[in-house]
Amino acid sequence: MPQSPAPVDLADKLAQFNDLWSQKKVADLNDYEVKLAKLKGEFIWHRHEDTDELFLVISGRLTIQLRDGDVVLGPGELFVVPRGVEHCPLADEETAVLLLEPAGTRNTGDAGGPRTKAAESLD
Repeated sequence: MPQSPAPVDLADKLAQFNDLWSQKKVADLNDYEVKLAKLKGEFIWHRHEDTDELFLVISGRLTIQLRDGDVVLGPGELFVVPRGVEHCPLADEETAVLLLEPAGTRNTGDAGGPRTKAAESLD
Protein backbone atom coordinates (compact mmCIF):
# COMPACT_ATOMS: atom_id res chain seq x y z
CA MET A 1 0.00 0.00 0.00
CA PRO A 2 1.56 3.37 -1.02
CA GLN A 3 2.42 5.90 1.66
CA SER A 4 0.36 9.08 1.66
CA PRO A 5 2.27 12.27 0.81
CA ALA A 6 3.72 14.14 3.76
CA PRO A 7 5.93 17.19 4.18
CA VAL A 8 9.53 16.82 5.32
CA ASP A 9 9.95 18.45 8.74
CA LEU A 10 13.53 19.73 8.68
CA ALA A 11 13.66 20.41 12.43
CA ASP A 12 12.51 16.85 13.13
CA LYS A 13 15.10 15.42 10.73
CA LEU A 14 17.89 17.52 12.26
CA ALA A 15 16.90 16.26 15.73
CA GLN A 16 17.51 12.67 14.58
CA PHE A 17 21.31 12.98 14.39
CA ASN A 18 24.25 14.72 16.05
CA ASP A 19 27.26 13.66 13.98
CA LEU A 20 29.12 16.43 12.20
CA TRP A 21 30.06 16.56 8.50
CA SER A 22 27.80 13.59 7.75
CA GLN A 23 25.18 14.19 5.06
CA LYS A 24 21.69 12.79 5.64
CA LYS A 25 19.37 12.40 2.65
CA VAL A 26 15.84 13.60 3.37
CA ALA A 27 14.32 13.70 -0.14
CA ASP A 28 14.93 12.99 -3.81
CA LEU A 29 14.28 15.54 -6.53
CA ASN A 30 14.60 14.07 -10.01
CA ASP A 31 18.29 13.05 -10.19
CA TYR A 32 19.16 15.17 -7.15
CA GLU A 33 19.36 14.51 -3.43
CA VAL A 34 18.17 16.94 -0.77
CA LYS A 35 20.47 16.48 2.21
CA LEU A 36 20.95 17.89 5.69
CA ALA A 37 24.21 18.19 7.56
CA LYS A 38 25.51 19.64 10.80
CA LEU A 39 28.86 21.35 10.45
CA LYS A 40 31.42 22.65 12.92
CA GLY A 41 35.06 23.44 12.29
CA GLU A 42 36.77 23.39 8.93
CA PHE A 43 36.20 20.79 6.21
CA ILE A 44 38.74 20.25 3.40
CA TRP A 45 39.49 22.18 0.23
CA HIS A 46 37.85 20.43 -2.72
CA ARG A 47 35.92 20.95 -5.93
CA HIS A 48 33.15 19.21 -7.83
CA GLU A 49 34.18 19.17 -11.48
CA ASP A 50 30.79 18.10 -12.86
CA THR A 51 28.22 19.87 -10.72
CA ASP A 52 27.27 23.02 -8.84
CA GLU A 53 26.60 22.66 -5.11
CA LEU A 54 23.87 24.52 -3.23
CA PHE A 55 24.29 25.38 0.48
CA LEU A 56 21.27 26.75 2.39
CA VAL A 57 21.89 27.68 6.03
CA ILE A 58 19.09 26.67 8.39
CA SER A 59 20.78 27.72 11.63
CA GLY A 60 24.19 29.04 12.63
CA ARG A 61 26.70 30.70 10.31
CA LEU A 62 28.66 29.18 7.47
CA THR A 63 31.70 30.58 5.73
CA ILE A 64 32.38 29.13 2.33
CA GLN A 65 36.03 29.82 1.74
CA LEU A 66 36.91 30.42 -1.89
CA ARG A 67 40.36 31.13 -3.30
CA ASP A 68 39.28 34.66 -4.30
CA GLY A 69 37.31 35.55 -1.13
CA ASP A 70 34.91 34.18 1.45
CA VAL A 71 31.11 34.01 1.33
CA VAL A 72 29.46 34.22 4.77
CA LEU A 73 25.93 32.88 5.16
CA GLY A 74 23.44 33.19 7.99
CA PRO A 75 20.06 31.49 8.52
CA GLY A 76 17.85 31.65 5.46
CA GLU A 77 20.72 32.49 3.09
CA LEU A 78 22.02 30.28 0.32
CA PHE A 79 24.98 30.19 -2.01
CA VAL A 80 25.68 28.07 -5.05
CA VAL A 81 29.30 27.04 -5.51
CA PRO A 82 29.77 26.76 -9.28
CA ARG A 83 31.13 23.52 -10.72
CA GLY A 84 34.89 23.34 -10.72
CA VAL A 85 35.36 26.07 -8.08
CA GLU A 86 37.60 25.04 -5.19
CA HIS A 87 35.96 25.69 -1.82
CA CYS A 88 36.24 24.82 1.86
CA PRO A 89 33.24 25.11 4.22
CA LEU A 90 33.98 26.50 7.69
CA ALA A 91 31.62 26.84 10.67
CA ASP A 92 32.86 28.40 13.92
CA GLU A 93 29.67 27.28 15.67
CA GLU A 94 27.46 24.27 14.99
CA THR A 95 25.60 25.08 11.80
CA ALA A 96 22.76 23.19 10.12
CA VAL A 97 22.64 23.27 6.33
CA LEU A 98 20.53 21.91 3.52
CA LEU A 99 22.48 20.73 0.46
CA LEU A 100 21.15 20.11 -3.02
CA GLU A 101 23.30 18.20 -5.48
CA PRO A 102 23.11 15.31 -7.96
CA ALA A 103 22.66 11.86 -6.44
CA GLY A 104 25.97 10.18 -5.71
CA THR A 105 28.01 13.41 -5.44
CA ARG A 106 30.98 12.79 -3.13
CA ASN A 107 31.09 15.18 -0.18
CA THR A 108 34.85 15.60 -0.65
CA GLY A 109 34.66 16.09 -4.42
CA ASP A 110 38.02 15.61 -6.10
CA ALA A 111 39.94 15.53 -2.79
CA GLY A 112 38.74 12.12 -1.56
CA GLY A 113 40.38 10.90 1.63
CA PRO A 114 39.20 9.74 5.04
CA ARG A 115 36.41 12.34 5.33
CA THR A 116 34.61 10.94 2.27
CA LYS A 117 31.20 9.57 3.29
CA ALA A 118 28.16 8.56 1.32
CA ALA A 119 24.92 10.26 2.30
CA GLU A 120 22.77 8.18 4.66
CA SER A 121 18.97 8.20 4.32
CA LEU A 122 16.85 9.42 7.21
CA ASP A 123 13.44 7.79 7.37
